[in-house]
Amino acid sequence: MILAPVLHAVGEPLRIEPIELDAPKAGEVRVRLAASGVCHSCLHVMDGSLAGAPLPMVLGDEGAGVVEEVGPGVVSVRPGDHVVLSCQPHCGRCRMCVAGRPVLCKRQPAFGYMADGSVRMHLGDASVFHHGPSTYAPVVVVPESGAIKIRDDMPLDRAALIGCSITTGVGAVIKTGNVRPGQSLAVFGCGGIGMNALQGGRLVSASPIIAVDLSDRKLEMAALFGATHTVNAAGADVPARIRSITGGGVDCAVVAVGSGRAMAQAWASIAPGGACVIVGHVPTGETIPINPDGLFAEQRLTGSVYGSVRPSEDFPRFADAYMEGRLMIDELITNRYALDEINEAHRALAAGENVRGLIVF
Repeated sequence: MILAPVLHAVGEPLRIEPIELDAPKAGEVRVRLAASGVCHSCLHVMDGSLAGAPLPMVLGDEGAGVVEEVGPGVVSVRPGDHVVLSCQPHCGRCRMCVAGRPVLCKRQPAFGYMADGSVRMHLGDASVFHHGPSTYAPVVVVPESGAIKIRDDMPLDRAALIGCSITTGVGAVIKTGNVRPGQSLAVFGCGGIGMNALQGGRLVSASPIIAVDLSDRKLEMAALFGATHTVNAAGADVPARIRSITGGGVDCAVVAVGSGRAMAQAWASIAPGGACVIVGHVPTGETIPINPDGLFAEQRLTGSVYGSVRPSEDFPRFADAYMEGRLMIDELITNRYALDEINEAHRALAAGENVRGLIVF
């Protein structure tokens, strides 16, 4: 039995309740969490902007901890290993996995379920559904491919953020956007994922690096993560400002906020041959106005799933980058919360007060 926050209905606060957790089955791993990040994707389920989530559900899609138990057939981790949890488990055998794109695995379980179509959490006789690895629970059962071993000296509270915001933000720049040294980068939205997109640009020596947001406080912080220029989108002609800074348009624009307006501005800001990478999710049913003329200048509009990474390879690399002083994580954590403060953590997230809040178990 574990205590975990449960979402029973859209618009309601999470309720901490005793949940029965099954033992891991074949190919599964039980992990005791050290910490979990507080992510916008969870907020989208709570406020209903991401429709269709089965309820009740335990949220949380980025966390790190220690393996407690493994099911039959597990070979990549063993009890005592330190792991980062991936919210994109994969089969390793389908066409996309074999092609080196595991985040697009054709056999990913349906949202809310494990691979066999069942769940591992229960409230009495009722099923409790999984939000990815459900990292708001102090102990979880995940697929083997969802528990990625990292070095033992990496602090687990910082490692938690590798599981989503770092991977999604940095990966959107260096993997999906394929930004090269000296190319220009604009990042729309300076939350947890946006700040990591900025430092992705810094890691590959992009220049200039332009941060776009509505919050002066976040724009001030953006300089810490690599921004060379900032644009407050409130009242500004953002594409014109970006064209002025870059001399004609940006090579890559990453949209790390779920705003159709920001997406349209980003598309209008890119140079011929440039890429607009969409990370943020707009509310279900919303569309984006796009002028197709840019397609004839070989401009690209693309989505980014989990930064286009290979978790088993890239998670350990991100841990190494942090330990070597190249990747900033401590600075991302603006507040730490106990589990019983989970609703306050989501309030602060919705209000834009945190870059990343962290639940510490």
